[in-house]
Formats: sequence, structure tokens, C-alpha cells
Amino acid sequence: MMTLLRGVVLSVLLVLAGCAVPQSNVDYTAFRESNPASILILPPLNISVEPAAASAVLAQATFPLAESGYYVVPVAVMDETFKQNGLMTPDDIHALPASKLREIFGADAALYMTVKEYGSSYQIVSSATTVSIEASLVDLRSGAKLWNGSETVTHRSSNSGGGIMGMLVSAMVNQAINSLTDRSYGMAGMADNQLLSAKRLGGILYGPRSPHYATQHQ
Repeated sequence: MMTLLRGVVLSVLLVLAGCAVPQSNVDYTAFRESNPASILILPPLNISVEPAAASAVLAQATFPLAESGYYVVPVAVMDETFKQNGLMTPDDIHALPASKLREIFGADAALYMTVKEYGSSYQIVSSATTVSIEASLVDLRSGAKLWNGSETVTHRSSNSGGGIMGMLVSAMVNQAINSLTDRSYGMAGMADNQLLSAKRLGGILYGPRSPHYATQHQ
């Protein structure tokens, strides 16, 4: 009886363990077939109201991709190359054919990003700082989309003490602090890391420079 009971308990634990493992419904067939080793990050499109948003997101996008096992074309090299060729805006750069980007930089894939929201807003009795990004990875050899994702990070500051005047003053102070310390820049780094890390459920796969590469490309 005890042996049977232990067997039942073990079976239940195994089932529960299996249920606890999150599963991604992303189709990685094209990603695995492409098997990119190098990535070119393009200047992000910026549809937020903050002019500095694209630069903040671009400056912090290399780290999570490199940590995930990819060679990333240096941002300074990318920027200077486009300038030397008369391409000054993200819109013009995003419009280039994949084959042309491959010819110029030799990268296997390009990361296209769009900053949807960036910055702090004063909301009567609270202050919110939000960074929202969308991204897609495209094979520069075939033009096929390999992956796409989005991430939104928000920090809210509020104060429920001191009545309505106390909340208003607290919100104004937090708004000033957010602006002076550029909290949005730090949150852009958080959004980049959460969106572009291979550790993310439904995120990019590990690249060939990562020790985890073999487990995702079998």
C-alpha cells in the first residue's frame, strides 16, 4: 500500500511540475532555419512625443543581444556608415531593402524597433513614467521575419497621505524628479533587456556564442 501511495504522489508531483513550466506558442521554425549569428540594430522609429526616446532605446539595445549570444554590429559604426551614405533618418533607413543592408554590413539579421511611448506624465494625483517598445528581427539574406515582440515598462509614483493637496504636491514632486533624473532612460534599458533577452518567454532564441545555444537549436 505504501509503495502504491508513493507512486501516486510521485505521479502527481510530476504532473504538477510539468504544468508549472511556461510554454511559448511562438513559431521558431524560420528562426531556426535562418540561424543568425550576427545582428544589425537599426535606429528605432520614434512615435512618442520625446525626441530623445530613440537614442535612449538604441544605446541600450546591444547588451541583451550580446548577452544572448550574438555578435552585434557596433552602433557607432552603423550610425557613421549611414551618415556617410546620406541616410539620416530612421524612416529612410528602415525603407532600405534587406539585401542592401546585408551588402553594406554583412550581418545575418537586422533588428527593427519602434518606440511607442517614452517619458513621464503628470496624472492629477500621480506621476507615471512609461517606456513601450516594439521590435522585429528580419533575415537580411531572405527578407523573412524571424521574430517579433513588444514590451512596456511603467513606474507609477503616488501618495495616498495628506489629503488631496498632499497627493497633488507629491505627484508634482515626483514628476520633477522623473524629469531631472531622466528616469525614462533607465526604464528604456529595462524594456530593452526584458524584450531582447533570450531568457524571455517568447523572446529571441540564444545565439551561437551562448552556452545555451545547443539546447534551443536542436
